[in-house]
Amino acid sequence: MEESRHPFLHLDLPESASSQNTERFSSDGYGRHVSSLTAGLKKRGHGSRSWIKIDKNGDSNILKLDKATIMRHCSLPARDLRLLDPLFIYPSTILGREQAIVVSLEQIRCVITAEEVILMNSLDGCVVQYKSELCKRLQTKRDHAEDLPFEFRALELALELICMSLDAQVKELEREIYPVLDELTASISTLNLERVRRLKGHLLALTQRVQKVRDEIEHLMDDDGDMAEMYLTEKKQRSEAYLLSDICTQTDTSDRAGKVSKSAPVSPMGSSSRAPFLQRAFSSIVSSSKHGSLMGSSDSGENIAQLEMLLEAYFVVIDNTLSKLLSLKEYIDDTEDFINIKLGNVQNQLIQFQLLLTAATFVATIFASVTAVFGMNFADSIFDYPCAFHWVLVITGATCGFLYCSFLYYLRHRKIFPL
Repeated sequence: MEESRHPFLHLDLPESASSQNTERFSSDGYGRHVSSLTAGLKKRGHGSRSWIKIDKNGDSNILKLDKATIMRHCSLPARDLRLLDPLFIYPSTILGREQAIVVSLEQIRCVITAEEVILMNSLDGCVVQYKSELCKRLQTKRDHAEDLPFEFRALELALELICMSLDAQVKELEREIYPVLDELTASISTLNLERVRRLKGHLLALTQRVQKVRDEIEHLMDDDGDMAEMYLTEKKQRSEAYLLSDICTQTDTSDRAGKVSKSAPVSPMGSSSRAPFLQRAFSSIVSSSKHGSLMGSSDSGENIAQLEMLLEAYFVVIDNTLSKLLSLKEYIDDTEDFINIKLGNVQNQLIQFQLLLTAATFVATIFASVTAVFGMNFADSIFDYPCAFHWVLVITGATCGFLYCSFLYYLRHRKIFPL
């Protein structure tokens, strides 16, 4: 019963047969490695994955689908489904196609059509919440009139959950980083610097994710053609109306041709020569009327205020989240500037102390040189007077003290440091 209701279920028989042939072909260790690698690539590129299908009534079931089946069912190119591959990391993207909307927002990766949502099955909390909340909303509003079509309700829920998730992460980062910055301001240590470095890396990564979501919403708002492509329900109704009008046109053409053939008999030569001309003229009239109806419907489709207001609401939310991150980054930059100023002040104090020590060392070297000279073993008349050496020490010490005071005065005069 399940397989009859979902005719596009995939059976993975060809892939398993090809993998068995590849295993039989390998005869050594290298061949086994190549075959296993090839099988892994095939599995990644063409293997079935678990998807959650949610219809308009809010009913959900889990399916095993491969990329080719989804491409045929939703009329999508392979490059769009590559965005939904969990093995690759792509920035947040929203693409409007002819029969589907490809949504890749953080953990929520799905394909939205006019009648169903094909969601990548995952144990992530955001995916589980999206599935349960979408089913709940669709089942609740089943009997009520809804302004938004089905695809916009699914897209709105994805934007809402992603904006809430990013805002919650920003608030958690704020609660964690402000005390660390205050502690770093009070006490500069290696541990605090390492914590700030880790949190700053987390901040930059989160800013890039929020910036990408904001840029994607802004890109959609700036392009009216992309927003018009996302009206899937309206396009489906138009296509059904065009198909019905074509059937009616063909029926009228056949009826008119039958009446003409019955009411106006002509010669075989005349009918054979005029029939193609009348058919071409009538087809040109029908095509011109159809072109006029297409233009009228496209003009009505250009009224994208509904989607624009939806995107603008979440653009304001994500822009507010980005503003919080930028404010937090500015606070970190201000803290870094304060720390640099504080470290520069400490460095200046060390340089001043080094200058004082250098000047004192120079004066002490002069005094030691004089005493070293008189400590040498040589004959001189000054050694005949015991008190003479004391006068030498006094005069040398006074001279050294005068030189040291001169150094201090010079440094103060040049405003190298205040004394």
